[in-house]
Amino acid sequence: MADQHGYYLEDLSIGMTSSFEKTITDKDIQAFAAITGDTNPVHLDDEYAATTPFKARIAHGMMSAGLISTVLGTQLPGPGCIYLDQQIKFRAPVFIQDTVVATVTVEEINQRRGRVTLKTQCFVNDKLVADGTASMMVDKKG
Repeated sequence: MADQHGYYLEDLSIGMTSSFEKTITDKDIQAFAAITGDTNPVHLDDEYAATTPFKARIAHGMMSAGLISTVLGTQLPGPGCIYLDQQIKFRAPVFIQDTVVATVTVEEINQRRGRVTLKTQCFVNDKLVADGTASMMVDKKG
């Protein structure tokens, strides 16, 4: 089996960044609702959503958080890391057919504790839709 480990703590540096993008579809929203049980009509019912301030259906906020998890778990720090904490503020809605770009940036490295703090953000076009900070446990070499 090939080594599937991501970055080790010693390989990380402040300012490293990585991103993942996904266009949100109706099928994604339906699947997310089915998996989580969050069937809020603002996500699923066009007529209901039209009566809200958004005027159309929006994706679950946690879908954006899930895209952040994708970056953290597969790219930076990547496989082998453990997600410890996430603070997130949802700043704007994500609509069906919006392309969300989740970006993480290394902000702090604690060598002694084996912890990394990363800025976590999601954008649609250049608009910030989610903003936060994550803490990760990252392996040391050897």
